[in-house]
Amino acid sequence: MTPADLSRTVLHAVHRAVAENALRAPVPARVRVERTRPGGSGDYACAVALQLAGDAGLPALEVARILRERVAAEPGIGRVEITGPGFLSFTLDAPGDSDRAVLDAVREQGSAYGHGGALRDEVLQFHHAREVRAAVTADAVRRLVVSQGARVRISCEEAGEMGAAGEAEWGLLGVTVDAYGTPPVTSPAGPSAPLIPVRPVPAGATARELLERLGPDATRWGLLRPASHDRAPLGDELLVQGEGNPLFLVRYAYARTRALTRGATALGFTPATVAAPYESSARPLLDLLADHPRVLLAAARHRAPDRVARQLEAVAHAFFDFHDSCPPLPSGDEKPSAAHRSRLALAEAAGTVLAGGLSLLGISAPAHL
Repeated sequence: MTPADLSRTVLHAVHRAVAENALRAPVPARVRVERTRPGGSGDYACAVALQLAGDAGLPALEVARILRERVAAEPGIGRVEITGPGFLSFTLDAPGDSDRAVLDAVREQGSAYGHGGALRDEVLQFHHAREVRAAVTADAVRRLVVSQGARVRISCEEAGEMGAAGEAEWGLLGVTVDAYGTPPVTSPAGPSAPLIPVRPVPAGATARELLERLGPDATRWGLLRPASHDRAPLGDELLVQGEGNPLFLVRYAYARTRALTRGATALGFTPATVAAPYESSARPLLDLLADHPRVLLAAARHRAPDRVARQLEAVAHAFFDFHDSCPPLPSGDEKPSAAHRSRLALAEAAGTVLAGGLSLLGISAPAHL
């Protein structure tokens, strides 16, 4: 990571803090980082927290803590310390160390990679209309915010679309509702959490119609992939077995990662993360995997499952680009090498992220397509 890269990373953290309402201050045009002076801590230092403290109405130390939280997990950053009145001091990773740390985290955490506790203090109550897209969206939002530690309750204005049969069809889509009708503002136990309405553009079809035509996975993807304020395209293109169909692309990428693992097992070798830098064609995929926890948290905060769908599409495209230029399996009489083992580790990490993301959307990830 160069000083210019570090400057952009810190500026990105400021943008995120402002966007997430953790910091209320104008975003500077640039952030200056300097080599740490003799006797100082870390490789580089930055005074941006002191610069923003006045406009933010917060002590510089508090601004520094807000920014440290958002910089510390970025690729290439080994350690972030707060020194003096609010300086941020950065120790950079050696080349390859941050990549290995990301892959190790994915391997250790599995499908829970990117889950966290940022919303652990929140108790949320979502409320939606008796309509299939609203119900599926509320369910996906529940999965997302729970993955970040929140506690959630969902209520629906009325019982299912067609009584008990309608509820069963919602169940086939993975939808559960905790209560029907508008919950009271207060109860004998005290005031309830305020209702948060979930109001996407309606699907224009019932759960039964969509299930009969598309099945549960394609229905959920079709309802969740567009932003909630956009109409959901629900045509037969969702069933096309080709890379032009984003759902097929994502699931095919996952299935391909599983096939690579089976192939490596047959050849007698296993994945291994390495400290040496990966090939340049692996960089987009590595960056997307490193960014995955931030994407999940942002999707949870903004109640936006479409962000997860777009992240999975980007991971799938980057995986295939990497796979085609740096095959994880040897060809012909070639013997498995350290490069093959490290590539396999990256491919398996991509598959883990794809499966975990699909699970948060309530969509299955088959190992064979």
